[in-house]
Amino acid sequence: MHESAYVDEGARIGKGTKIWHFSHVMPGAVIGERCNLGQNVVVMPGTKIGNNVKIQNNVSIYEGVVLEDDVFCGPSCVFTNVMHPRSHVSRKNEYLATVVRRGVSIGANATIVCGTTIGEYAFIGAGAVVTTDVPAFALMVGVPARRLGWACQCGERLQVSGAAGKCERCGLTYREEGAVLVAVDRPAGRS
Repeated sequence: MHESAYVDEGARIGKGTKIWHFSHVMPGAVIGERCNLGQNVVVMPGTKIGNNVKIQNNVSIYEGVVLEDDVFCGPSCVFTNVMHPRSHVSRKNEYLATVVRRGVSIGANATIVCGTTIGEYAFIGAGAVVTTDVPAFALMVGVPARRLGWACQCGERLQVSGAAGKCERCGLTYREEGAVLVAVDRPAGRS
């Protein structure tokens, strides 16, 4: 932990996690092992961050946000926790959960509106605004975010043809079932 960071009593931090300049982890926050919180990151009470999560500079993880293992949050991405904020109206009893499943990557300056679930290994492009649930492996771009295609577990864009696809980089194969992509298998010798 950098000397300029604050970790309040009651926060739980896993082994091997690094917390950089001017960051603040509040009481009741739970952060897993081997995470990396960049400069100026705020982690509020009631948040859960899994193992091996990378949170880049200038990100606030608000109450109600859950980041599962292996999530990447790009610089200055934004999470919300209230649908209709007003400074003069307390909405603390209206916080909505946001769940970011395992392996998701969120690009720089993307906004994740509360009450959504982002499926495992989805890839949210820089500057996208996510307003609805995102299926696993979806490649999302735009305002509001829409699915442009599919992304492999390794992060490469997939070419899916005839309801099937194979990653050119890692060899993982996929099957498209309607609006859902399912990982089929991984070639022998790959982990």
